[in-house]
Amino acid sequence: MNQIKKLAGQTLVYGLGTIAPKVLNFLLLTPFYTYIFGLSQYGVVTELYSYVALLMVVLTFGMETTFFRFASSEPNSEKVYSTSALSLFSTSALFIVVVYFFLPAIASALKYDNHPEYILWLAIILSLDAFISIPFARLRHENKALRFSLLRIANISINIGFNLLFFVYMPYLDKEGSNSFLLQFYNADMGVGYAFIANLIATICTTLLLLPEIFRIKFSFDFALYKRMISYAYPLVIIGIAGMINEVSDKIMLKFLVTAPDHVADKADYIQGVIGEYGANTKIAVLMTLFIQMFKFAAEPFFFSQEKEKNARQTYADVMKYFFVFGLLIFLGVMLYLDIFKYFINQKFHGGLFVVPIILLGNFFLGIFYNLSVWYKLKNLTQYGAIIALIGAAITILINVLFVPVYGYIASAWGHFACYLVMMIISFYWGKKHFPISYDLKNIGKFALVAAIIYAISLFNTFDALIFKLGINSILFILFVGSIFVIDKRKIMDVIK
Repeated sequence: MNQIKKLAGQTLVYGLGTIAPKVLNFLLLTPFYTYIFGLSQYGVVTELYSYVALLMVVLTFGMETTFFRFASSEPNSEKVYSTSALSLFSTSALFIVVVYFFLPAIASALKYDNHPEYILWLAIILSLDAFISIPFARLRHENKALRFSLLRIANISINIGFNLLFFVYMPYLDKEGSNSFLLQFYNADMGVGYAFIANLIATICTTLLLLPEIFRIKFSFDFALYKRMISYAYPLVIIGIAGMINEVSDKIMLKFLVTAPDHVADKADYIQGVIGEYGANTKIAVLMTLFIQMFKFAAEPFFFSQEKEKNARQTYADVMKYFFVFGLLIFLGVMLYLDIFKYFINQKFHGGLFVVPIILLGNFFLGIFYNLSVWYKLKNLTQYGAIIALIGAAITILINVLFVPVYGYIASAWGHFACYLVMMIISFYWGKKHFPISYDLKNIGKFALVAAIIYAISLFNTFDALIFKLGINSILFILFVGSIFVIDKRKIMDVIK
């Protein structure tokens, strides 16, 4: 059980670098954007950052996980570091060159002919983020969690600071007729573009702060090692791309699948608004995503380090159970207090609140899948992970193409749900064959049943008075927490001790 406590501690520490910045983003930037932008403007942010998430997987090429794998197994970790970093530097530089020369064609294909600069700025952000992912991975490998966390927090803090500068302070100066030199850098017509400029500045600053790690890169590229690393990484890239298709393609496809009503004059603006409404409501489910990302940062190196331990499989089983419990706590926490969480986005976006529980559960299934994926990573069977992810991507695309034109973006939410449910089930059954782990399915089932009953009861809580409604939901939440100790008291006490 000490290993579970160790993982929990690492998860909390890495949380400073992963969850804290994203919580800041959730608490500040998400509501900030929904309050200052209209639906269609927020749709631009949602759509373009969906492309960023998808392309980030391509540009990093699975090198973070590959770095962990080879840095742990190779006698010369410095060579692994340099080879990984130089490979991503080369591909990132090439990406910027290609985008620059084909910028008009790319902007036209994405229907941003009037703002090709958005595409170029995001390309620079992508390239820098891809390159510095390896210095960040090295910090994690060397257990320099504090520096890792501070740099991540610095990134989002700078981003938020410049957003406030561009969208609050400079407009105020402009309105007051100020002679401040800052107005030389301000153009009121830039609008949503300042969101991307703020991100670009933050990324450049983070890269500069990482210079000590970057200067540790030796100009030593081992082609034989790189070939082995690529063989390990390419299925992970397929997994990553397929995973991002599952995660963000719905927001991209909405632009091409949603049909504006005949009475709408500006159809493009209407469709962008649909993307904005859907994207804003998926952000409410971000607490589950944050927990999964925080866990993944700590769990990936942890799983590899435990591989040779005597009770490794039991440890993996215990990790799964407690991940499941915390996932249920997050789901119930958000849904029982949705009347509070919904105000993190502007009221004009509340028409899409019905997708929140669907997205939350889909994200929960994704987290379980990450737990289950230990079998193909440890057994070097990453091609199986690629197959599972491709199946999930096919489900996402198929459901969106078939049903979004008829039912709108609720079909996207159900596609998200179905995709991760199927991936979770397939990984579980294939894992039993290749790397059997005795998961505590009995207690996991009990936790799920109690959570389902609690949630079902909450749906009948329709008090108009918010204080009564939240009071009853709080009692329901406490009952679930109590049931956890009743169901698995002995194991939980072992972890706490």
